Amino acid sequence: MSIPPPYGPPQEPQGPQGQHPAPQGQVPYPPPQFTYGGGPGLAPYGLYGPYGPRPPAVVNGVAVAALVFGVLCLVPAVGLVLGLVALRQIKRRGERGRGMAIAGTALSSLGLALWVAALASGVLADVWEGIKDGARDNSVLALAKGECFDSPGGLEGWAADADRVSCAREHDGEVFAVVRLPGDRYPGDGSLTDTADERCYDLRDAYVMDGWALPATVSVYYLVPSRESWRYGDREITCVFGNQDPQKTLTGSLRRDGTTLDAHQLAYLEAEAVLDAALDETPESEYPEDDLPEHTKWAAKVADALAEEARMLRAHEWPAAAEQAVGDLAADLEEAEGAWAKAAEADDADTYIEHADAGWEVTDPYVSVTARHALGLTSTPPEYDEEVERDTGDGGMKV
Repeated sequence: MSIPPPYGPPQEPQGPQGQHPAPQGQVPYPPPQFTYGGGPGLAPYGLYGPYGPRPPAVVNGVAVAALVFGVLCLVPAVGLVLGLVALRQIKRRGERGRGMAIAGTALSSLGLALWVAALASGVLADVWEGIKDGARDNSVLALAKGECFDSPGGLEGWAADADRVSCAREHDGEVFAVVRLPGDRYPGDGSLTDTADERCYDLRDAYVMDGWALPATVSVYYLVPSRESWRYGDREITCVFGNQDPQKTLTGSLRRDGTTLDAHQLAYLEAEAVLDAALDETPESEYPEDDLPEHTKWAAKVADALAEEARMLRAHEWPAAAEQAVGDLAADLEEAEGAWAKAAEADDADTYIEHADAGWEVTDPYVSVTARHALGLTSTPPEYDEEVERDTGDGGMKV
């Protein structure tokens, strides 16, 4: 089936105003006319098309980036690579930006040379340490032993900032020890907490040698590295004294060691620490009837400690105002030593309890009040929220 031609003689296609189409490859029609400036004329300047000017080549974006990195000189190796990539793209695509690519390459090369020289001379390490020191000024990382501070976020939870203050005024915490951790691998939150708990309590008595001077309302806190701070070289556990009530503060330094005590006070506290260490090693079994050998072994340690404390007290030359009081205390300790020695030799629980009770009577903290007062130490025994009770074996309890 075919479609018949239209009626009439065949017609040739014509252009505007009866013109015949031009042969293939030539412009078929004259440039379009536009009204510009009030009259007919050519298209205004800037109109892109077959008859307007060609659009300018685009600027290579990689060249711009290379120039930025070259000027900043922070990562010169990146700027150098970007500059070389940009030059290759510009040549292949005919884009603009060759000058920027060359400038970025040159600046990055210079920066890379300076970085290499700084690393070789150690200057960069010094600068980095200075930056870290400046960043640590108001950080918990900068706290040192003996310093007091306020923490905007308190002593519980996350803490990052710390404002150093005089220990004479109210403050949130007082640093009593800083523990340096070994290794490069982050040990984990649980491990850090266990280490901090053990080490901080071990170091507490070295900072406050006079346990009587430590208020019962004071607790031990610690600041441990987070996973993030560990990546930046934080390897320190900071042990801190703070009030048990987070809403309350401390006033005055709690430090009682060689930096704040005189020679006589130190001599007394060092002797007293011998007995305290032995008394802290109490038997695991509560009653002598449950494990008599364990109790008699402990009693022997207490007897040895009492003898050593008395010897140390008698060996020191005390000031006249304290000589009599310390001498009387040494005599009481020697009497207690005899009672504990008999408890250590007991063959049955009743005999052990009889001699241990006699030893406790003379070992009572109040026997040292007079000597402490004469030496200028705290003379009021510490008060605790929970009293420690001791079974006497006859159904009664003594504190």
